[in-house]
Amino acid sequence: MRLRSWEARRSWKTRSKRTLIAAALTTTIVAGTAGWAVGNEQQPLTGPPPGTQAWRADHTVGVRLPDPATSTPARVAAFFGSLSEAQQHRLVTRHPSVVGNLDGAPAALRFEANSRFLRAERAREQARATDPDLTLQDHERARSLVARYEELLGPGRHILAFDPRDRGQVAEVYGDLARAKHVSVVVPGSDIDLSTFDRSKDEYGTPAGMARSLHATAGKGTAVIAWVGYTTPVGLGPDAATGRLAEAGAPRLARFVQGLTVSGAPRPAVFCHSYGSVVCGLAAPRLTASDLVVLGSPGMRADSVADLHTSARVWAAKDDSDWIGDVPNVELFGLGHGEDPADPGFGARRVPAERAEGHTGYFAPGTDSLQAFAAIAKTTAPSTSDDGNDGSSPAADAHPIGERP
Repeated sequence: MRLRSWEARRSWKTRSKRTLIAAALTTTIVAGTAGWAVGNEQQPLTGPPPGTQAWRADHTVGVRLPDPATSTPARVAAFFGSLSEAQQHRLVTRHPSVVGNLDGAPAALRFEANSRFLRAERAREQARATDPDLTLQDHERARSLVARYEELLGPGRHILAFDPRDRGQVAEVYGDLARAKHVSVVVPGSDIDLSTFDRSKDEYGTPAGMARSLHATAGKGTAVIAWVGYTTPVGLGPDAATGRLAEAGAPRLARFVQGLTVSGAPRPAVFCHSYGSVVCGLAAPRLTASDLVVLGSPGMRADSVADLHTSARVWAAKDDSDWIGDVPNVELFGLGHGEDPADPGFGARRVPAERAEGHTGYFAPGTDSLQAFAAIAKTTAPSTSDDGNDGSSPAADAHPIGERP
């Protein structure tokens, strides 16, 4: 009887301790260590691109079109490879919203399709801006979208993905993707969508700013993609504390990267900022990447590099002034994201970040972290048989930018 009573008390104490940790974590995130507002719950955008129903019903090229919801990027690439140039452009003209977002389709066709889709959406919003049946608030939002779409249609912009639904998603290429010997993808964290991915305020905290800075530093022969292809958390609230949005975004990231490689691009280095590292951690087993680089990470939903089950080399950066260091690295009852990837025990290669400042300063010009990122971005990808973390990889030999514990 006494033994059972003692075991019950111990069990109760363990449950209480876990509850207190979870409560502390929730309080930290909801309050926001950076003074951010409590986040609003977001519903993730999932499923195939807009216009899929019309695409499925189209038989004008004489063959059945691959279903965007079920066809792999490899199947999509093979399909477009079997078409004549005239057939390809016919599909771009008839279904720009699908071709522009179809992973595995040639990048040049996606650029053309998204330009068409953006022009169509701009015309639609221009009509809404003066529609007498809509409210003044509707008119204001329509004018804002018209301005946004005109910016994306500006000279020299290469839009690889564009989806105006909900908060909007986009991917933009910096550099010549067709000729690049090295490709990188930037995955953002919270508060990023179609309207904020390239804002001038806090430039190096946006995926566009990170991508531009990385491309400028890495230089010739590289291309960098700012990818906003998942629904990000808004503020620091329950969405940021859980993996719900990351779980919805991970397969989208994996599919996007697979689409790049089957279209002829080299395996990319994937740079994951803040909550984006949670997405990357969940996507890791399916991510055809050469390197996985996390910065300002709250955790990757893994206890170690081995738990990521990836052949990519794994790197981590965290500067001492980054408030993310105040977020508890636990995962309990669905809250928190696990171990700190920058902790030596996690097993990732260290990226120096002594000259970076705050949570969004890792890609700022002149920082040691940016120089290290550029070295990683220019490194030839290892073979898929390389586990990426044996201490003798090409990156470690050619660029002694970090060290393993």
